[in-house]
Amino acid sequence: MPHFPMSTEFQPIQDASSDVQHPPVNIKNRRKRYLDLHPEYFTAEDLELADPLLYDRLIRRFQTPQERETQGRAKGFSGVLQADLLRSEAKIDALAHPDPNAMLSYTRGPNGEILAEDRDDIPASKEEGEKAWQWEMGLRFMRGDDPDFDYKTVDENDDYDDWTEQQENYFEDEEPEWVVGEARGEDAQAKLQGETGVQDF
Repeated sequence: MPHFPMSTEFQPIQDASSDVQHPPVNIKNRRKRYLDLHPEYFTAEDLELADPLLYDRLIRRFQTPQERETQGRAKGFSGVLQADLLRSEAKIDALAHPDPNAMLSYTRGPNGEILAEDRDDIPASKEEGEKAWQWEMGLRFMRGDDPDFDYKTVDENDDYDDWTEQQENYFEDEEPEWVVGEARGEDAQAKLQGETGVQDF
């Protein structure tokens, strides 16, 4: 029988239909657990730069002028300038190379401006926008596509394993102590040890 080494180190699984590599299930579970324990990941200032167009349509469009001003002060002039430049470059790139699977499509307006055409799944409220943003950024994180994150701190850390699920599986396999001998078979009638058949009130 072959011996397979047990390791938590990231070993990508090759997809037979493409060149895409997927992390193993235990790594995905740890990453998901990390996101559950660290919701602040989704509100990090630099996360906007991961997908400036998506951020613009899901988060920024619902911000009040006061929220934008506060965010601008936190970023500083260079941070605001960087986000604006990346958003403009991303719009030009989306116009030149349209993605049929993208949530948004872009066209040129009559005066040369770049317009976003809304699709049906554009959120109608701030809450829906935040949920959609967290979903997209969560998938990106799970795939390992955040170049600024040190994934080893999560992927090689068994503290992010879901011990609750493991405990439930363990106890489901246990048999109650009050089931006696031959009654442990599936088809056998349960015989209860210590039961007299008399109700005690």
